[in-house]
Amino acid sequence: MQRKNLSALTVFIALVAAVSLAGVTLVGQSATPAAKGAVPRDSNGHPDLSGTWEHNAATPLERPAELNGRALLTDQEVAQMTSTANKLFGGDGDAAFGDSVYLATLRNVLGAEKGFKSRDVTTGDYNAFWVVGRWFENRTSLISDPPDGRMPALTADAQKRRAATAEYRRQHPFDGPEDIALGERCITGSVPMIGAGYNNYYQIVQTPSAVAINMEMRHDTRMVQVTNRPHLPKSVHLWLGDPIGRWEGDTFVVDTTNFRDDSQMAGGGSATTHMVEKLTRTAADTLKYEVTLNDPNTWTKPWTAVLYMRSTKDLIYEYACPEGNEAMTGTLSGARAQEKKDQAKAPTTTSSSK
Repeated sequence: MQRKNLSALTVFIALVAAVSLAGVTLVGQSATPAAKGAVPRDSNGHPDLSGTWEHNAATPLERPAELNGRALLTDQEVAQMTSTANKLFGGDGDAAFGDSVYLATLRNVLGAEKGFKSRDVTTGDYNAFWVVGRWFENRTSLISDPPDGRMPALTADAQKRRAATAEYRRQHPFDGPEDIALGERCITGSVPMIGAGYNNYYQIVQTPSAVAINMEMRHDTRMVQVTNRPHLPKSVHLWLGDPIGRWEGDTFVVDTTNFRDDSQMAGGGSATTHMVEKLTRTAADTLKYEVTLNDPNTWTKPWTAVLYMRSTKDLIYEYACPEGNEAMTGTLSGARAQEKKDQAKAPTTTSSSK
């Protein structure tokens, strides 16, 4: 088996080397999804961002180690990845979420893995029937800067914060409602909008004075005013931050600050994170989304990710997760029951007198 895996890996590395030698030739190959149609415009002449958009690309946020140095795959490799993914996730097997779709597919192509099983070994995932299909492109990471496709290193302070948070969660996993993650409590979604494949549809409504972005995941609507007002005072912190919009040519720029320390952000982030998003409708069916996050308290340097959303006629349905949701009661009561069980098993100490 090791020899077979090594052979497959050798073939793929040979392809990598050949592609690397191709250099400039590959840059022009399908690095972005094919776009069709003229860009519609509003009454002010700005591109109209309105519509429903999906991001179901399988492209991982960070470039896998197996593809180090590879910004692009060839069209042949993309076809192979697509075919393999269809076999892995086209039936009723375990559902895969986030970057696990790409990673499992890649490692099956390389022969490093065979098949896919849920990483959740305790309860397992529901089957793939309930998860939307993913599409593959030539790019090997959403992160475009740094050029290696990887997130910058965390600062020493950020490492300490994460270690302290992890230790607190270890000791106090479910003491009370506040110890349950925001997403599990269905309180709010996350930014930037770079998730994929699971409730990652966005409905945009554009007016001359504001752009509303309804995020399917956890029913949040981001109201972005087109204004030159200053950001809120530094003492005010919001889970989704304070967004201010402006037009730069045909690109709508959203400048966001004033996050909370517990805001859900890709890669972590903190109350001092500065996020700049750029939305450009490159064609009637394609919306380019570029986001840069800068936070000297979290990362050693800024980083940028780029993704391409596709227009869709699918509807966004209500994400009615809180109504009638008894999960919190079950989680907390289950934790109390487990504590009683552990206490019953704990050895008791007795004192004796002479």
